[in-house]
Amino acid sequence: LQRAIILWTHDPAERDAIRANEVLKGRNPQLEVIVEIVCANSPHHLQTVKQAYCALFNSSLEKDIAARAQTHKQKLLLGLVGSFRYDKRVVDMQFAHWESADLFEAMQTKELGYDDLIYILSTRNACQLKDSFKMYEQQFKLPIYEDLKSYGGDDLTSLLKVAVQCIVCPEKHFAEVVNTSTRRLGMHDNDDDTLSGAIISRAEVDMANVRTEYSNMFEANLDDDVAEHSFGDNTKSLIMTLLGAGV
Repeated sequence: LQRAIILWTHDPAERDAIRANEVLKGRNPQLEVIVEIVCANSPHHLQTVKQAYCALFNSSLEKDIAARAQTHKQKLLLGLVGSFRYDKRVVDMQFAHWESADLFEAMQTKELGYDDLIYILSTRNACQLKDSFKMYEQQFKLPIYEDLKSYGGDDLTSLLKVAVQCIVCPEKHFAEVVNTSTRRLGMHDNDDDTLSGAIISRAEVDMANVRTEYSNMFEANLDDDVAEHSFGDNTKSLIMTLLGAGV
């Protein structure tokens, strides 16, 4: 309850800065949180998060990522955090066609080395990325994040999938986060933090859309599933209020 209240009392940028710092200082860092902060929000929000991080922790987000993340994950995270995407709808469809073909070839030969995808995720504006990934699915009949599963379950692949999902449809990603957290019911120490963090971070952004996607994906009611989670009564009351339960 204390953590949830503290997070909620901060403005959104400070809230995400605190969550990023908790991740980077933790024993088993859940680096997906940083990818979510970058890829599921606007470029302007990322800049304010970075400013808040410096003010709160006397360090830069990039510096702490470099100190904490392993080499390949560090490269992805630094690329994402260091970017400032143009946030208007500017798309080159011919370029999207070329880029999707290059990515598919790399996937098929398993020689991607992740460098191409990391570069693309770090430098393209969100609209260009969405159309490139849509073109990928149209040409090759499978979403790119499904193809990423062929690489196995290593941590870097997981981060790449989160990045792609958050860019394509953040509401679906957070619906999946909520569902996974509620189903595990305390099987892992950070389940409550993951669930409350996802809800708090999206409460003022797109929770109504997350609720809709949750219903479509799992044929269940998000409010009901969260209400059954093993929160204490006071924490549950806060979380349900942030959800806008019954709205």
